[in-house]
Amino acid sequence: MTTRRAFLETAAAILVSPQGVRPAARLPLGFSTLGCPAWTWKQILAFAQSHDYAAIELRGLQTNMDLTLAPELSRDGGRIEESKRELRERGLRISDLGASAQLHEQDPTKRAAQLDEARRFIDLAETLRAPYVRVFGNNYVKGVPREMMLAHIARGLRELGDYARPKGVTVLIESHGDFTDSPSLLELLQQAASPAVALLWDAHHTFVAGKEQPEDTVRQLGRYIRHTHLKDSVPKGPDGKDRRYVLTGTGEVPVRRQIEALAHSGYRGFYSFEWEKRWHPDIEEPEVAFAQFATVAGGYLRQAGVAELPAQ
Repeated sequence: MTTRRAFLETAAAILVSPQGVRPAARLPLGFSTLGCPAWTWKQILAFAQSHDYAAIELRGLQTNMDLTLAPELSRDGGRIEESKRELRERGLRISDLGASAQLHEQDPTKRAAQLDEARRFIDLAETLRAPYVRVFGNNYVKGVPREMMLAHIARGLRELGDYARPKGVTVLIESHGDFTDSPSLLELLQQAASPAVALLWDAHHTFVAGKEQPEDTVRQLGRYIRHTHLKDSVPKGPDGKDRRYVLTGTGEVPVRRQIEALAHSGYRGFYSFEWEKRWHPDIEEPEVAFAQFATVAGGYLRQAGVAELPAQ
């Protein structure tokens, strides 16, 4: 298992010569930067390259949760073009940009701000040639009937899809918050009725909060799934309602079955590890959890017959 010292030594070696390791065929594994909030851009790239990840999902960079404000992604001085070059040199892709936009807001001013954030992320995705931008549903609002709530969120998704489609970007609603059951997510996606709107399947949430088996979720929603969040956990606290995230394969979440269900459905996207270190600083360090996920999930993918991606 990777130690902090080993990680730093490997990262330093790669940073000295970014082209020292030639891009090679890799399994479609990715990780979210939510799991490494202290890492610099170059540390993120170095770790991904040295552990045979194929993709990085951007959900914050150090202190910037709004990626449109991150210096590494700024147009000033051509910095964003330099970052794109660094990705290409390491054979890495950006799989998704994680916005914080929530489409349940009822107040017109607050809703406009949420949609504006999503559009800024879509613009950034176009520049980065990232295929997806994630948004949230996210909650049922007290006093608003379910049917009205679903229609309100679906209108927001359709509006964003109309904006994203000519830019080559697809907007993904995540199974998150109050929307972790397949019937509700299916209604939202069908009402949005946009070729530029699809689903980011957080497989942990549909299992833990939605109480669904992975095979059932994929059967109902598989045609909409474009991206994933995978992670493992165990009950936490006296009543077991809270969860504690644990290393992949050591908890109660059937990550292997989730991967198998996706693979057997014909899914062609990335299998992305969302280690919530930013929100839960007490969990294992990213250099340990990310390395362990690459090994364990890589084994699951091979056993499910998932092929490596050709070198970039």
